Amino acid sequence: MERYEVGMLARSKAGHDKGHVYVIFEVDEAYVYLVDGSIRTMDKPKKKKKKHVQIICEKHELSKIDDVGIKRILKLFDKETGGN
Repeated sequence: MERYEVGMLARSKAGHDKGHVYVIFEVDEAYVYLVDGSIRTMDKPKKKKKKHVQIICEKHELSKIDDVGIKRILKLFDKETGGN
């Protein structure tokens, strides 16, 4: 069983957004709520079942962050991985 925590990066494994990387914004029993800072903002996160996301073991602090900060986190991750 994987641990899903707020601030971790996650890649979508299923759906029309397959392969898209998000930041986990909230976690409950069966779902994670994902944000990317542009389309999926903190006001309207994407609700996705836990089995449909793959955790990327990189965690960020989200206590004092906004949508611009989320975009910055994802841009840095994209740059580090070479745009995959």
